[in-house]
Amino acid sequence: MSRIKQVSLEELSATLRRSGVAGAGGAGFPTYAKLDRRADVILMNCAECEPLLKLHRQLLEYHAGEIVAAFHLLAEAVGAREAVIGIKKAYQKTIAALEGCIGEYPKIRLGLLEEVYPAGDELVLIYELTGKTVPPGGLPIESGVAVFNVETVYNIYRAVAQDIPVQDKLVSVVGEVEHPLTARVPLGCTIEETVRLTGKATVEEPVYFVGGPMMGFEGDGSLPVTKTTNAILVLPPNHLLVQRKRRKSSMDLKRAAAACCQCSMCTDLCPRHLLGHPIEPHKFMRAATCKDTQDTDIFLNAMFCSSCGLCENFSCMQGLSPRSLIADYKAGLRAHGVKPPQTQAAPVAEERECRKAPMKRLMARLDLTKYDKPAPLQDAAVECRKVKLLLSQHIGVPAVPAVKAGEWVEKGQLVAEPGEGLSVAVHASISGMVTEVGQKYITIQA
Repeated sequence: MSRIKQVSLEELSATLRRSGVAGAGGAGFPTYAKLDRRADVILMNCAECEPLLKLHRQLLEYHAGEIVAAFHLLAEAVGAREAVIGIKKAYQKTIAALEGCIGEYPKIRLGLLEEVYPAGDELVLIYELTGKTVPPGGLPIESGVAVFNVETVYNIYRAVAQDIPVQDKLVSVVGEVEHPLTARVPLGCTIEETVRLTGKATVEEPVYFVGGPMMGFEGDGSLPVTKTTNAILVLPPNHLLVQRKRRKSSMDLKRAAAACCQCSMCTDLCPRHLLGHPIEPHKFMRAATCKDTQDTDIFLNAMFCSSCGLCENFSCMQGLSPRSLIADYKAGLRAHGVKPPQTQAAPVAEERECRKAPMKRLMARLDLTKYDKPAPLQDAAVECRKVKLLLSQHIGVPAVPAVKAGEWVEKGQLVAEPGEGLSVAVHASISGMVTEVGQKYITIQA
């Protein structure tokens, strides 16, 4: 087994901050800040929330011993009563690997999940595995829960047991490519370089969806891989998802005004609404398109939207865009300093079990089934000649450069200190010469 020497909560927190460990997906919340003695239960997320993503189940299968040992370390450090690994029943090889090593850790158990979307949403996962709910706008720790994804826990193992900081990232590259794969690439290499590892794109003018088809964004090939880059989906420019992403909000509003029939399907299937949160997309669509501001709570409650995209990519039979329009309104409210209202959740809906979106059905609806192919894991880091390391790869304060242009750095060397406040360090992902130190990034040439 891959046991790790137990350390105190304070020692572990300092190690993770110095090693640059942040959530390996989502918003990249600095992991040290999640270490809290209020956590009665800790969860490991292996739901692979987005369609076509494979890296978490693959990593957990190949490094089950190390990851489970690190998960146990986390549970002991915060004094958690229980540690639950949330994993879909379909991931049989990974489950078999886990069953071969969790017996040594009495606190750890498996929590089996259905093949539905969005099983990996933090609040959905918490309810499925513990029966607990998180208040609207609240944090999991308020309900005595802390959640970590698989790659984050593996990065904790490497930081504590091997003294290796976060310097690379696993990325699943799927879609219109010759050989889909999951590759370990240096932080700061480009999206285009990462796609090139698959051979080549199989369509002209390929479009890169960074992060997955539901919650990802269309990215330029020159964008650097960061600590939160989980996947690159390569699509043709005429694909449904690309066309939806490229629509303008002004046109979305006009289409909604003309076609929204107030069927309420977007609300009926909304995962957060079913957990009792006061988000009702159909009411938002009516108020926004009619410019009806009599009930301002409709707009304020839109801030509780998780942006999972189920409403516009699955629920709406008219092909309208509730999630995109809500995101625009949320951004506007935040820009004006408006915060989510203080409110209580309603009881979890009794009909929730009957309103889960099957993943196979979702992929078929989005014309993605043909891309659901094996993407073998290549766990050895690939080489890269030049990297651009962003100083802000996580929620919170950007890291502060600790090197100057013209300096030689070794792979794994600290190149940016954690900033004052919620922040983590950044490390060199290759050995080479620092060629530029800017306000937002550091470049290194091998």
